[in-house]
Amino acid sequence: MLTRPSTPRVLPLLIALATAAIVLSACGDSIPAEPAGILRDPAPVVGDVELPDASNGGVTFATRAQDDHVLLVYFGFTSCPDVCPTTLADVRRAVRELDEGLAARVDLAVITVDPDRDDAATLTAYAQTWVPGAHALRTDDPAALRAAADAYGADYAIQTNDEGDIEVGHTAFLYAVDSAGRIRLTWPFGTPHEDLTSDMEYLFNEGV
Repeated sequence: MLTRPSTPRVLPLLIALATAAIVLSACGDSIPAEPAGILRDPAPVVGDVELPDASNGGVTFATRAQDDHVLLVYFGFTSCPDVCPTTLADVRRAVRELDEGLAARVDLAVITVDPDRDDAATLTAYAQTWVPGAHALRTDDPAALRAAADAYGADYAIQTNDEGDIEVGHTAFLYAVDSAGRIRLTWPFGTPHEDLTSDMEYLFNEGV
């Protein structure tokens, strides 16, 4: 007596297993094995860098993340025509593309390198345009600002040109700081927002 081949019953199982493998592979690819940002070895420790937080009445703020958070730190100024708004717009987009639970664990601190023109209200409004609740750090002490920049490996210069216009130059890096006050990643200007998103997922997956 002839029996029907078992292939038709096995085939759906094989298809299901293949589909599951594809799904698992896709999930695994969502967090990169290596970040796009720059890993500095040894990681600079900046947790002792403290500046007045204009968004909180001038209370001193230490540039280290809360537990289980990531603190993004950026040196810039509010009248920057292109580099600062481009970078911070990418930050805003990157945070919005994170899972809601992770997005709530990302904080931003904007440190002005132009405190003479960036008063407390202006800087606070600017910083919080990009990330709600962002910290607006400014100091009228040139030595304190220079020490903060040096700790991060950042630089800036302000000068007046022949026409009497103020020109501000500054490094355009974005920094990710953990709760131990270590710079975990540094992103150069022009890093795509997708890379910022995946790198933050990488940091959370690493247990910052």
